[in-house]
Amino acid sequence: MDAFAGAIGVADSDGKGTPVYSVCKPLEGADARYYAYMVREMARSQWVQALAKGIRERSTDFRFESFGSQRVPLPPLLEQAAIVHFLGYMDRRIRHYVRAKQKLIKLLEEQKQAIIHRAVTRGLDPDVRLKPSGVEWLGDVPEHWEVKRVKQTAQVLRGKFTHRPRNDPALYDGPYPFIQTGEVARAEKSITSYRQTLNERGLAVSKMSPAGTLVMTIAANIGDVAVLDFEACFPDSVVGFVPRDDIERDFLYYVFRAMKRELLREAPVNTQGNLNIDRIGSRGIAVPPALEQELIVRQIEASTAGLTAGTDHARGEISLLREYRTRLIADVVTGKLDVREAAARLPDEAGETEPLDEADDLTDAEDVVPDDPDAIHEEAEA
Repeated sequence: MDAFAGAIGVADSDGKGTPVYSVCKPLEGADARYYAYMVREMARSQWVQALAKGIRERSTDFRFESFGSQRVPLPPLLEQAAIVHFLGYMDRRIRHYVRAKQKLIKLLEEQKQAIIHRAVTRGLDPDVRLKPSGVEWLGDVPEHWEVKRVKQTAQVLRGKFTHRPRNDPALYDGPYPFIQTGEVARAEKSITSYRQTLNERGLAVSKMSPAGTLVMTIAANIGDVAVLDFEACFPDSVVGFVPRDDIERDFLYYVFRAMKRELLREAPVNTQGNLNIDRIGSRGIAVPPALEQELIVRQIEASTAGLTAGTDHARGEISLLREYRTRLIADVVTGKLDVREAAARLPDEAGETEPLDEADDLTDAEDVVPDDPDAIHEEAEA
């Protein structure tokens, strides 16, 4: 009921749950697996969300009685089982195809990351004289480059949102863009749109950062970085960087991309896994002359253009597969498509053994990445 209203699973064993979950036990004549598909369809169509109040579906606002009174189809039990068998079979086929695309994307991203890392640590001249940087993740760097701390290359803008609870509707729906970790994680490079805004009260507990700011996540999906295309506010799970005059913004963006593994290693091991902003500022980076920074940016973008195109194409195919799956489930669970004969011809197969990289139920990536992991954590503790 909290944060991801309508997310549902069928328990395979006895257990306990926190108050942010609602537990439903099937009555006689009801197959829990069929109704799991049904509730997912209700969630996808925003019907579950409509039963809650506010911008986030809190358990204090969600009334189970309202959900329990909703009318749903009740096919014969054998037909429910046929639907579950058919959708399970199709789900495994789609997962197989999606997994193959995800593996391709991972390989393309690894190749892209290798190109970026070499360019921002060694430059473009393979014969350049090198010197020890004294920084473990950099190794040897070109002799004419300077080694500086991140805080020496950019003004650090701490994210701010001091009000609790963070999802208070009185703070939202105004003229001021408010981006969170989800927008940063989803951006290929630039953040060009937003889904949430603050009003005057919200702006009073936050602060505006200028367009062109580099933003980095320091909680949840640590180390993701993007360029802000517009003025916006962001919470303390995001930190901003405004490069100094002698630092090319896009060069610093690619440096941060190359640093992600180092930042993940530096993150403390705790329940939130947050990265301390001071640790980021103290990280060493190699800084070439301004003209060389521009040349490196151009070379990186030229060398990775084909990889980016391949990644975008594979993600597009995954999106189409998800759309097909969503439409298929909607038509089958609502009786628009009769699958009884098709299900009878399908073989019995073992269940899924290898999870997908994103969501087990193949939800769109934008629904999987929490908008504000700190807010979700607060709600779960409430």
